[in-house]
Amino acid sequence: MAVEIIKVLSVLEKTHQPTMLEMLKDYTPFQRLVATLLSARTKDVTVIPVVKDLFQKYPGPKEILKLSDAELEKKLYRIGFYKVKTKHVKELCRILLEKFDGKVPDTLEEMTTLPGVGRKTANCMLSYVFNKPAIAVDVHVHRISNRLGWISTKTPEESEERLMAIVPRDSWNKVNMLLVDHGQRICLPINPKCKECPVLKYCEFGKRRFTSSRSHIA
Repeated sequence: MAVEIIKVLSVLEKTHQPTMLEMLKDYTPFQRLVATLLSARTKDVTVIPVVKDLFQKYPGPKEILKLSDAELEKKLYRIGFYKVKTKHVKELCRILLEKFDGKVPDTLEEMTTLPGVGRKTANCMLSYVFNKPAIAVDVHVHRISNRLGWISTKTPEESEERLMAIVPRDSWNKVNMLLVDHGQRICLPINPKCKECPVLKYCEFGKRRFTSSRSHIA
């Protein structure tokens, strides 16, 4: 299995297009954490211009805390669940200043104590920002790793545990980066573009889908 996983990741690297955290690679850890938090259930193309605009005038937790809830809500209103996320961002800023000297902690345990920060967000930070081995499992990683036949799981939490067991550790940081991009462009939740998929021959779901299509036509 490990050999096949490496092959799939190698193929996807050749067509990879940058994900949000790669596009924001020059931003601070705090800014990338806020962007990741805001991206939950919201498309990256919506989040990126919002955070770029926000951080031009309010680059850090001290500056953001100067905004009232209403003012921050106005800046985030294009993002899904913006009222809840406004509260999370404000509380996140307070806790970072009070407990972490304004800096984002670089451990999973500490990051997941922050409001709005779950395992997926924390693992994204470990992988993209702190360059520590981590597998961040979002809906794309969960869906695609199951479709490929690497794992058979019901929840992202199960998927993270199983993927950590079968993916070579030195490839952990490639999983989210490559599968998220693939899931956004090719392996869509509904009507995936299997005919365009560069890893179709490795995909259990895709091979079954094509076999079923040919049988139906026949």
